[in-house]
Amino acid sequence: MLSAAEQIDHLKLSAQHAGLNLPQVALPESHHVVVGRMRLHYLDWGAKERHPIVFLHGGGLNAHTWDLVCLMLRERYHCIALDQRGHGDSEWEPTADYRFESQVADLEGFIEKLKLARPLIVGHSMGGFAAMGYAIRHADKMAGLVLVDIAPEIATQGSLRIRNFINQDRELDSVEAFVERALKFNPMRNRELLRRSLLHNLRQLPSGRWTWKHDPKRISPNFEQERHERVTRINDNAANIVCPVLVMRGERSDVLTDESAEKFAKLAPRGRWMRIANAGHTIQGDNPRALLDALEPFLAEAGV
Repeated sequence: MLSAAEQIDHLKLSAQHAGLNLPQVALPESHHVVVGRMRLHYLDWGAKERHPIVFLHGGGLNAHTWDLVCLMLRERYHCIALDQRGHGDSEWEPTADYRFESQVADLEGFIEKLKLARPLIVGHSMGGFAAMGYAIRHADKMAGLVLVDIAPEIATQGSLRIRNFINQDRELDSVEAFVERALKFNPMRNRELLRRSLLHNLRQLPSGRWTWKHDPKRISPNFEQERHERVTRINDNAANIVCPVLVMRGERSDVLTDESAEKFAKLAPRGRWMRIANAGHTIQGDNPRALLDALEPFLAEAGV
C-alpha cells in the first residue's frame, strides 16, 4: 500500500512521464457504500457541486487506474472511481456471482445511493460492459457514455491473452516478480510507474508472499457462452442508448478492432469512435494525455 506521500510522488511522476502539467496535487477520499448485499469501495476526488463523472476500471484492475485522469479533471468535474465487485478494496462476491447483470445492478445501486444526477460514465474493458448495460436502461438520464477500448464484440485472441496473464500463478515472492511479469505483458509501460501502480492492486499474505487483490473466481467457467449472450443483448438494445457515445480504441490494441468500434458507434444513435495513438488496451495507462485530449471536447459537447 502506498503512503499519501508516495501516492503524490507517483502522480507527479505519472504526469511528467505523460507530458501533463499538473494542477494542485490532491488525493481522493476513500469511501465504502453497501449496494444490495455488496460492500463497494470508491474514490471520490471532491468538487461534489460539479457535474459527476463515474469511472469504471477493467477486469483485474481497480479504481486507481484512473488516478491521473481524475486528478487532471477534478477542479472542473466531480470524479468518482468505483472498485467493482471482487476488485480493489470492494468485497468478493461469496457465491462468485460476477455476471454482467450483477455488475449493471451494482452500478445502478451505486449511482442511486450517491444521488448522482445525469452522470457521464467512462468505462474501460469490463467496466465498459457494465456502463453499456446501464446505458441501455438509463441513457435518458445520462450526460454521456465513454467506452475505453471496448465494444460489445471483442477480438478473441486479445481477450484470451489477458485472461492467460491473469490466470498465471496468483502468488509470487515479491512485488518485483509481478513487475517483471507485467512488463513482459505490456513492455511499453514505465517500470517505476508500473511498480507503484501494482502496489494498489496487490496485497501481502501472512506468509510474506504477494497476490492480486481481485477474486480468482471472477472469471466464469461459462465465459464464452456468457460473452455471446452479452454481445447479443447489448447489440439488440443499442438503439436505447440515446445519450452521446464516444468509443476510444487504442491503436495497438489486440482486444478492440476498428471494425468493432465502428460497428457499435453506428448502432448507438449518437455514437462515434476514434483511434488513440501510442496506446494498447489500457489507454489510461499507456497514453493518458491522448485520452484526456479526446475526452475533454466530448465532455464539453455533452454539456457537463
